[in-house]
Amino acid sequence: MNKTIFEITKMDCPSEENLIRMKLDGIPSIANLDFDIPNRKLTVFHSGETDQIEKSVIELNLGGKKISTAQTDQTEFNENANQKKLLWTVLGINFAFFLIEMTTGIISKSMGLVADSLDMLADSFVYGISLFAVGGTVIKKKRIAKLAGYFQITLAIIGFVEVLRRFFGDEKLPNFSTMIIVSIFALIANGICLYILQKSKSKEDAHMKASMIFTSNDVIINLGVITAGLLVNWLSSSKPDLIIGTIVFVLVIQGAFRILKLSK
Repeated sequence: MNKTIFEITKMDCPSEENLIRMKLDGIPSIANLDFDIPNRKLTVFHSGETDQIEKSVIELNLGGKKISTAQTDQTEFNENANQKKLLWTVLGINFAFFLIEMTTGIISKSMGLVADSLDMLADSFVYGISLFAVGGTVIKKKRIAKLAGYFQITLAIIGFVEVLRRFFGDEKLPNFSTMIIVSIFALIANGICLYILQKSKSKEDAHMKASMIFTSNDVIINLGVITAGLLVNWLSSSKPDLIIGTIVFVLVIQGAFRILKLSK
């Protein structure tokens, strides 16, 4: 048995972990994957060479690079029996906030909230692919990934068109208080998801480090929408909301392309 450690610089939340798990699924030489999200490290226990594993990690464009490979005597691994239950929990939280942010975003005329709702939906897709294809074939997972990726891109393009329409049109100001309040609740929800998933890994990760929360893309997006809400009120302009919406739509499309890579 060999133990290969990878540094993955863009692995800052559990959705990236699930992308990596799906990408490496089907490689017969892999015995176990051990993720250390706070330190951006992935330890792969495997037999044979690392070439195929390293290629798969690099293809995800998450800043992955091999640090070391060494032999190990470890051959038994503890699988978390509650992993599926935990994934259902975070899937439920993310999908619920997709609905909440999409609804309040449309009502309050905030593209920032609408875009953030799609980011929540993107995370739901990642967890959903992991769950719905459990026990299924690699081909089945790839088909689901392809559908999810294209659906996500379609929604993001519609969002871009709406941003352009509002930028050049004469729209009412978005409701800044709704933007701030809903984003604060979304921020709390993301923190809870991160805590639930990290707590399940091991005793060492049971107490989530504060720095880990604030390096999460999802949390940064929530803070961006809150900031945009404050600027909308201060400047009496919808431009900050449109700008943060555009940035998040770009991130959503990037995430969609990562999902589509799993379908190849």
